[in-house]
Amino acid sequence: MKRLPIFVTIIVLAAVATMIGLGVWQLQRAEWKNDLLATYQAASDQPAISYPAVPVEDNPPYFRRSSVNCLEVLAWRAVSGRNEYGQSGWAHIAHCKTSGGEGPGAQVVAGWSKSSEDPEWSGGPVDGIIAPDSLNIVRLVASEPVGGLKKSQEPSTDDIPNNHMAYAVQWFLFAGIALVIYFLALRGRNKAASKA
Repeated sequence: MKRLPIFVTIIVLAAVATMIGLGVWQLQRAEWKNDLLATYQAASDQPAISYPAVPVEDNPPYFRRSSVNCLEVLAWRAVSGRNEYGQSGWAHIAHCKTSGGEGPGAQVVAGWSKSSEDPEWSGGPVDGIIAPDSLNIVRLVASEPVGGLKKSQEPSTDDIPNNHMAYAVQWFLFAGIALVIYFLALRGRNKAASKA
């Protein structure tokens, strides 16, 4: 039997073990994400809660019904969004003052329009569904639009990416391909050595 190239073999096996470990980790993440999505799907059937004064990333109450009193609109931002019929346009998010100045306030998706211009709305009570927000952890998507806007598409768990199973398959494939390349290179090396 030909001698194995020790250093290269160690490097390849370490890389393969790392890829398999990452694949297993992604499988665990897939299980965790499935449980999380099941929790979110069940949230819509639960009673309404108070809008979180200071949202935390650990366990945000996504997809729960809630309400907030927007005392004053401090700023607007328009992000790409869809209306209740799936048409593309702009979702208008009001940064609302909710107390005497303390706390982060509330992000309220007031509604949807084809224009990115700020709507005419200075605040008031809003009922809706708590959804993820990329800048502020949570936002409230109004069940009924305000300020002359149309109704925004309701938040859905379908919008939360769940690619962990695909990533796991990729890592396992990478590990398999690395082993195939290693054995092909080893076979070519041994053939070259036997001809010499």
